[in-house]
Amino acid sequence: MSSQMPVLKEPSKKRMGSSKKLLYILILLFMALLAVLFFNSSISKISEIQIEGTRFVSTEDIGKTSAILVGDAFFRTSSSTIEERILALPQISQAKVTKVFPGLLKISVEEFPVVAFELSKQGELTALLSNGTSVEADNDEMQLVDKPVLSGWTEGDPIKAELTKQLGKISAKQLSDLSEILPYPSSAYPDRVVMYTRTKFEVVTAVSVLPEKIEALNAVIETQEPGKITMLLADTYVPFETESLENMDSEQKETTQ
Repeated sequence: MSSQMPVLKEPSKKRMGSSKKLLYILILLFMALLAVLFFNSSISKISEIQIEGTRFVSTEDIGKTSAILVGDAFFRTSSSTIEERILALPQISQAKVTKVFPGLLKISVEEFPVVAFELSKQGELTALLSNGTSVEADNDEMQLVDKPVLSGWTEGDPIKAELTKQLGKISAKQLSDLSEILPYPSSAYPDRVVMYTRTKFEVVTAVSVLPEKIEALNAVIETQEPGKITMLLADTYVPFETESLENMDSEQKETTQ
């Protein structure tokens, strides 16, 4: 007599599929619970904001413009969005925002450089940035020794704004020799200016040609005696001694006549 082995039933595929589905749901619920706990905890909030590089812009203005406060969600606003907001400030040329988890937000800015100063009738000192922006500069009197002073300009003059942009393209060494710049317009050159240097030269040029003339100007200043330099369509140089002699000769001729 042969004995018959009992047939083992295969586990139900439907039951196994349901178990996996339940496991996935539990994992998702667990992850969702962790996310809720995380975003409601202090570790997900901005706990400190560091701002560096400001000089003419207050940290309060940076904070208002960035629209970020301590206690805000750390991941709510991207670094690039915050940078774009800060760059809307006219004094700011560059902005970099770095997030350091947990909770630290670093904001580093670079302002446009000062290229000149201007004194008001009331004696108030204004710094002019390379993008044409004017800012108060009450504590920068010492910088007058290496930046030109703009005199005789009207407020809102577009030529003055363009002049500051052109001065921003000049090296610090070249800029430091300029002591004063005044408007000196003509029919041919509405943007003509007269510049006085600390090396005792008088320079007549135009804002539109200044960048291309600055190297030639430096060559004359470094090799010649103080005098009057004209740099427009044509360039001329006359030493002050020669100019004085010519004036004396003309005066003598007028006397004898």
